[in-house]
Amino acid sequence: MASKRSASVALFFALNILFFSLVSACGSCPSPKPKPKPTPSPSPAIGKCPKDALKLGVCAQVLGLVNATVGSPPVKPCCSLIQGLADLEAAACLCTAIKANVLGINLNIPVSLSLLLNVCSKKVPSGFQCP
Repeated sequence: MASKRSASVALFFALNILFFSLVSACGSCPSPKPKPKPTPSPSPAIGKCPKDALKLGVCAQVLGLVNATVGSPPVKPCCSLIQGLADLEAAACLCTAIKANVLGINLNIPVSLSLLLNVCSKKVPSGFQCP
């Protein structure tokens, strides 16, 4: 019985040595190089204001809240600032100005935003909410 047991132990150790040598046999194998992650190209942020929101304080005149300069329609300075912007960008700029209280008063944001955009021939994008 002792010979069977010693033969089993010897076989067990021989198989362990064989398996461990196979597992560690590739000590000099090159390790796989990780694929580099592609760097995302900078894309324009959607719904961000590309203008300085502080300059949009002149839009308070459009709302009739500040005495306008005689002979100059109040629409001109405000609309010239958002001219060339997409509706979404213009909405984001005016929303930022209203929320930052650049206009100097507390306003109903959806109503004021819609009024300012309409005066400048812009539309509030569907589903747009001030962030």
